[in-house]
Amino acid sequence: MFIKIFLTIVFLAVMIAVGVYSRKQAGSVDGFVLGGRSVGPWLTAFAYGTSYFSAVVFVGYAGQFGWKYGLSSTWIGIGNALIGSLLAWLVLGRRTKLMTQHIESRTMPDFFGTRYNSQSLRVVASVIAFVFLIPYTAGVYKGISTLFEMGFGIPYEYCVILMAMLTAVYVILGGYKATAMNDFVQGMIMLFGIVVVIAAVLNVQGGLAAAVGKMAALPADDAPNTNGMFASLFGPDPWGLLGVVILTSLGTWGLPQMVGKFYSITDESAIRRGTIISTVFALVVAGGCYFLGGFGRLFGTPPVLPNGKMAFDSIVPSMLVTLPDAIIALVVLLVLSASMSTLASLVLTSSSTMTLDLIYRDKKSLPGEVEEGSINDEVSEHIERRKVVVMRVLIVFFIVISLLIALNPPTFIAQLMGISWGALAGAFLAPFMLGLYWRRVTPASVWACFAWGVGITVVNMMVGNPINPINCGAIAMVGGFPVVWMASLVSKKMNKQLVDRIFACYA
Repeated sequence: MFIKIFLTIVFLAVMIAVGVYSRKQAGSVDGFVLGGRSVGPWLTAFAYGTSYFSAVVFVGYAGQFGWKYGLSSTWIGIGNALIGSLLAWLVLGRRTKLMTQHIESRTMPDFFGTRYNSQSLRVVASVIAFVFLIPYTAGVYKGISTLFEMGFGIPYEYCVILMAMLTAVYVILGGYKATAMNDFVQGMIMLFGIVVVIAAVLNVQGGLAAAVGKMAALPADDAPNTNGMFASLFGPDPWGLLGVVILTSLGTWGLPQMVGKFYSITDESAIRRGTIISTVFALVVAGGCYFLGGFGRLFGTPPVLPNGKMAFDSIVPSMLVTLPDAIIALVVLLVLSASMSTLASLVLTSSSTMTLDLIYRDKKSLPGEVEEGSINDEVSEHIERRKVVVMRVLIVFFIVISLLIALNPPTFIAQLMGISWGALAGAFLAPFMLGLYWRRVTPASVWACFAWGVGITVVNMMVGNPINPINCGAIAMVGGFPVVWMASLVSKKMNKQLVDRIFACYA
């Protein structure tokens, strides 16, 4: 217990110290939200990876999908690395950096408002982002607190409140730069920790070969006389597995807290280096998490909840509870690192979106235009400071709301994430990505995609989730592309000169 407490205190002290160190760079809006658009490849890549993977993955997804798909759940981690990291950086990185800097966009709703010349889109996008980031944040709280309770024996409620307070402190102090610097430290802990934890868990089962052999001997749930499905290449449900891969990999392309990392990176050469770093990080961390969760059935059946469903969120903690105290301390730090970085990114994204896109909706001109009150005018230092103060207040507000949900979570971690990612990426992914490449995208098609992504997620939830939230989220994301394409073909085109000025950044 002394080792666990000592390491945790040191870790938290470093996080807060970084926040104090970075506070001078967080005085302006650009400094607080984007780190002055001068964050290097290593910090950006680690910020992307640590925001991607949290306790939602390590505790919720790894446990639930490892139980359902066995060792084939490792494909989810591989998909996260190749699609959610490598392909996302290649397709979105350069174009996002150039266009958002060209139109002086600071948030994703701001991008929609300027790219499609519609302040109404900007407002609605900010509301969607704020509302649907809350269940994801609650899922992160639930995951980290479940494992923290296992490691320290502290009641779940106290863990949730403590994590919320500590995250708020260093984000409020240092903004994005503090978050990115802490993400680097947290990312190094995650890389080291996942390797050690996998080795320790496999050692309990007699090594890798013995553990795989035990998995191969387990019968399928729906076919008691059939063995080997949980150790097969694509597992017992390949189509269900594909849905999870799509949701967790493609979803990052449309999440404000993920895409925002490309806004702040220094230049194109940094994007190339960041692509490699981010992909390797995801392969180790995500691949390792799902590979570990694939052995969950070897550690007993999880308890049953009052509603008759299995407590999937307890699977990974049950795998770790018998490990030596030093390893458990490392696990706690691993999940603490992953979750605090994700929480920091979520609350910063939400507060900046509400402040810049709802409360202060500065009149913006498009590139090449000069108008009074446009983005080409200098904003007074007083207004800048006031915006930063409002963002800091909203950080507290957002944390309190998500904290209330986390104290009484409505469903499993995986379902919380499915609802959040499905609505956000279903609404944002297609119009954001196509808006970087295709001049023909229209404001009407963006409205259609907003209605599609939020609509299918909310309706499915209201009628009792006849479609699994995970699969529903995947359908929302993929379906957004034909929605935008068809609506753009039949709706009124944007002004050609206006679109040409926007796309001049790629010339």
